[in-house]
Amino acid sequence: MRSLRFVLLFATIAISVASPAQQYKVTNSISSAGEGGWDYSFADSIARKLYVTHGSEVLVIDLDSEKSVGKITGLNRIHGVAIADDLHRGFISDGAANEVVVFDTSTNSEIQKVKAGTNPDGIVFDPFSKRVFAFNGRSQDATVIDAATGKVAGTIGLGGKPEFPVSDGKGNLYVNIEDKSEIARINPASMQVEARWPLAPCEEPSGLAMDTANRRLFAVCSNQKMAVVNADTGKVVATVGIGNGPDATSFDAGKGLVFSSNGQDGTITVVKQESPDKYSVLETVPTEKSARTMTLDSKTHRLFLSAAKLGPPPAATAANPHPWPKVVPDSFHVLVVSPL
Repeated sequence: MRSLRFVLLFATIAISVASPAQQYKVTNSISSAGEGGWDYSFADSIARKLYVTHGSEVLVIDLDSEKSVGKITGLNRIHGVAIADDLHRGFISDGAANEVVVFDTSTNSEIQKVKAGTNPDGIVFDPFSKRVFAFNGRSQDATVIDAATGKVAGTIGLGGKPEFPVSDGKGNLYVNIEDKSEIARINPASMQVEARWPLAPCEEPSGLAMDTANRRLFAVCSNQKMAVVNADTGKVVATVGIGNGPDATSFDAGKGLVFSSNGQDGTITVVKQESPDKYSVLETVPTEKSARTMTLDSKTHRLFLSAAKLGPPPAATAANPHPWPKVVPDSFHVLVVSPL
């Protein structure tokens, strides 16, 4: 009997070594009625608000209670939200209207609409220049807006389709150029593209995040790779395998972790930063198929992912060879993924 207990104990130890404890899991699902698709979300960890784009409206959710506290409505087909906390202003990219909608973050009421390029998509507030940059997918440029006045300061030609932008807050702005498989570095003061860096072997980048302390950029790509890029030299210093259908990425400076939300797989790839140039996959967290966009609350380390039930995809066409399935009405929700 003692020999059997020894064997069982040894087997238990072996299993625990081979299967590390789960680090993250889905802890909540915040439902919202309505139809239509979704795109970016933004966690304002300072003001404790989560902004979630859904069809023609922005949902406002309290980050602590995980309850809805308001909506911004009357929009068309929206993509992203940027927040300037010190100005109490928010900025929404309305792709269908070719506008950036400025709103009061205290009341969620509209202040003004600003004409942008064609199909404004990714959007970011740069604290260094006090400007908002709306990246226009179809006109392949960026509309630059003075955050305090809402006046257009200029337009930046990009020579390709921009995706997600990030600011380092120190005079550099970065954006993925999807169809060129590169990152463009922009000077937000001069409104000039100062460098273009290839991301090979990473192809068709979408989400972008940054470790500002170690000067590293993280781009997730359609060929299931994450590229880690030196933000000063543009060199790809590492690549990591991730899941299928990545659209967003976040970096948690407090935990030294990078996340990729993979909508086709319905997973999050959790990547550990062992050093600025060394990375390994810590775990793969099950979420839901369709959960492709994501944001991080840096205070609680929780992740928020938009998702919905999907119907069958429409027939493929030459113009749209990979059509996105239709969203089942009233099935939209926000998944909360928390550290254990």
